[in-house]
Amino acid sequence: MTRKCPPAAPESGAPLSGTVLAEAAVVFSVVLSIHATVWDRYSWCAVALAVQAFYVQYKWDRLLQQGNAVFQFRMSANSGLLPASMVMPLLGLVMKERCQASGNPHFERFGIVVAATGMAVALFSSVLALGITRPVPTNTCAISGLAGGVIIYIMKHSLSVGEVIEVLEVLLIFVYLNMILLYLMPRCFTPGEALLVLGGISFVLNQLIKRSLTVVESQGDPVDFFLLVVVVGMVLMGIFFSTLFVFMDSGTWASSIFFHLMTCVLGLGVVLPWLHWLIHRNPLLWLLQFLFQTETRIYLLAYWSLLATLACLVVLYQNAKRSSSESKKHQAPTITRKYFHFIVVATYIPGIIFDRPLLYVAATVCLAVFIFLEYVRYFRIKPLGHTLRGLLSLFLDERDSGPLILTHIYLLLGMSLPIWLIPRPCTQKGSLGGARALVPYAGVLAVGVGDTVASIFGSTMGEIHWPGTKKTFEGTMTSIFAQIISVALILIFDSGVDLNYSYVWILGSISMVSLLEAYTTQIDNLLLPLYLLILLMA
Repeated sequence: MTRKCPPAAPESGAPLSGTVLAEAAVVFSVVLSIHATVWDRYSWCAVALAVQAFYVQYKWDRLLQQGNAVFQFRMSANSGLLPASMVMPLLGLVMKERCQASGNPHFERFGIVVAATGMAVALFSSVLALGITRPVPTNTCAISGLAGGVIIYIMKHSLSVGEVIEVLEVLLIFVYLNMILLYLMPRCFTPGEALLVLGGISFVLNQLIKRSLTVVESQGDPVDFFLLVVVVGMVLMGIFFSTLFVFMDSGTWASSIFFHLMTCVLGLGVVLPWLHWLIHRNPLLWLLQFLFQTETRIYLLAYWSLLATLACLVVLYQNAKRSSSESKKHQAPTITRKYFHFIVVATYIPGIIFDRPLLYVAATVCLAVFIFLEYVRYFRIKPLGHTLRGLLSLFLDERDSGPLILTHIYLLLGMSLPIWLIPRPCTQKGSLGGARALVPYAGVLAVGVGDTVASIFGSTMGEIHWPGTKKTFEGTMTSIFAQIISVALILIFDSGVDLNYSYVWILGSISMVSLLEAYTTQIDNLLLPLYLLILLMA
């Protein structure tokens, strides 16, 4: 697999650091690999987008260093515009290819819309950076304008009027969410993380609105509607309470009682009726029937309950250990935080092997619980708000520099997105053969195994550091080796996986994602599974 270095450093200012260039080289390797696999006009658009994102990323980095960005971003990392810009376009490209191979034209067009939407929000972020940079970077503006013109021209002649409107709707939602959420959550994101997270939420919200308006014609799976409604409902709940508690103290008992009452009102009066409108049945009865439909599901739920209890005990034990120590500012070491990665791996692997629909729904419920508990912690809602603040402060790291603690939510998302994003209508004819059979395991491999092993071995035995980073060569190599061993174990225990001699592609994919982990300063729990998913699906 060939790797090409990115273009030369942009004009005006200090040169790009070696870590940024190395991260860009890995991202360009992924883009060129997907381009070589797909090789159509859309993949050429992806290459053009990557080139302009590389140049504009430098402008975002300089804005962050000078404190001239519009919003307050996380300062312990670079902007991350290039790796974040390429996720949605590449995901749409590989989704289009898989659905085209399986003969599903509807989802083939859906993949094109995903790619076009990703390119649109990425170009908006680039225009935003260029618009506030002084003096105006003439060369970068020319490169960005040329790439944007090519992308717009090709998409104009490739999308129908309805698809263009859909892309513009998502872009409009993205603009408004940027203004609202980045103001409400300062220092929680880098520009790249904001692009990735808010772009995904914008797309989900637009899909929910679209399906709600065409519910008579649409024939969707209830689990898909469940995910859409839960994600949108939790985001709207957060915006509502953030606005409300600007005008009142959230830490009083009166505010806490009001919070719980309004949560019930929003859940019973908005979310459940909305879900009932989409699935044409009682949501609570459907959920109970779904969860306890088979004996296997009952066993899995009992097993997951034990693991959840174990995770809670780890949190309580570590906090008791801190209380008994002399220093109250004690922080949990890296190895302790990775206990949760092992617990999550033990949670997801049986679900992937025995019942993926149940894992799909259980991960959605878990996401809602995590976000709700974060609201309780952030707003200091009684009786658990202050307790959660004390318990979770032990596990903070440099990435939790804002008012919200998001790393555990990112871990859940990183493990769940490969399950949620599989185009199931395009996998009914055996199209998930070869390396694509490992797509559901992308989160387990990249985060549960790779990132965990790299962190543990790198921090305990690593001596040779990658240039400009704290990551070590030994950590990266043991990460790759551990993921290869995990693939071998998956072949043994999951009879549905048949790699069809695609071992070279799997090894190359794991190696590239492991190198990305070594050099990226973005949230690796979220970024690494998405890149491994894209490479495996290709």
